Amino acid sequence: MDRVDALVIGAGVVGLAVGRALARSGLETIVLERADAIGTGTSSRNSEVIHAGLYYPQGSLKARLCVQGRAQLYEFCASHGVAHRRCGKLVVATSAEQHAALDATRAKAAANGVQLQWLTPAEAAALEPALRCSAALLSPETGIVDSHGLMLALQGDMEAAGGALALCSPVLGLRCGTDGHVVAVGGEAPMELGARIVVNAAGLWAPALASATQGLAAQHVPQGHHAKGNYFSLAGRAPFSRLIYPVPEQAGLGVHLTLDLAGQARFGPDVEWLPPGAPDAIDYRVDPARGESFYAEIRRYWPGLRDGALQPAYSGVRPKLGGPDSAAADFVLQGAETHGIAGLVNLFGIESPGLTACLAIADEVLASIA
Repeated sequence: MDRVDALVIGAGVVGLAVGRALARSGLETIVLERADAIGTGTSSRNSEVIHAGLYYPQGSLKARLCVQGRAQLYEFCASHGVAHRRCGKLVVATSAEQHAALDATRAKAAANGVQLQWLTPAEAAALEPALRCSAALLSPETGIVDSHGLMLALQGDMEAAGGALALCSPVLGLRCGTDGHVVAVGGEAPMELGARIVVNAAGLWAPALASATQGLAAQHVPQGHHAKGNYFSLAGRAPFSRLIYPVPEQAGLGVHLTLDLAGQARFGPDVEWLPPGAPDAIDYRVDPARGESFYAEIRRYWPGLRDGALQPAYSGVRPKLGGPDSAAADFVLQGAETHGIAGLVNLFGIESPGLTACLAIADEVLASIA
């Protein structure tokens, strides 16, 4: 049986960042990916936003790793030629009743070390004339990034450090041992690989993989939940240069306006809870009828949206650790201090701001196995 120092399961943005960190630390590393390309899951089905760190409870992993990771990500993109733009965003209230929620967001951001500027309607309109609001918060540190370009750069760094990527390599199971772990890999040439370190960065598949891990007690395997988010694109150019977000909701950040690097606007995601089931069975098609509810939500802050201007774009699924009636859960970076298995790290519930925090998450994983 072939052995390496480290195996990372999942070649999304977090798995690639972890593989890069392990390889650069001198460990012989392979990243295993079930699909035939990198980042085909959650990493390529999101808003591509670099978050500032506004929404997360003080002291949470999401708060700390988002703020830390955002600074790292801007530096990485600049040094590696990854397309990005620090465009800023406005979080908007559309009625006086929402001002308390807006002020709570500002206080939460300040606790995380993120400063926001409160804007009057006139000040907001001076920045974005098409916007209607009763108050807004300006976040200058928010940006957008080419997520695929980012993943290619992470892969390139990993391979330059001696790491390898194995596509079409689904992991069927994992056996944990005191002197290392054995990963069963399927595909055209099924095999077993031994490794001292195994990182479960399988995203939507992470809880199922943990369930298939021999030696990991069931109490350490969380129940995963899938929340689908549908996006609609705007026909024509949007009259905004910044991202526009409503006040946050329990399961997400509301139907917000984001921009890609070419200036094309897209709206979403909404929240569509999926029934329990394997991630392989997820239907990523966007029901055009869901767009009808978008118009009313968007017109609260952009009354100029014309009828028929939205068209189905794409969807993504959030790997959540709580259901529709649960409070938002934090990231879970589960290592030996929790489950008692040296060299095994499980990453659960890595939804937003996972893209922003990917480099910080990788540093955290590396520190946990040092």
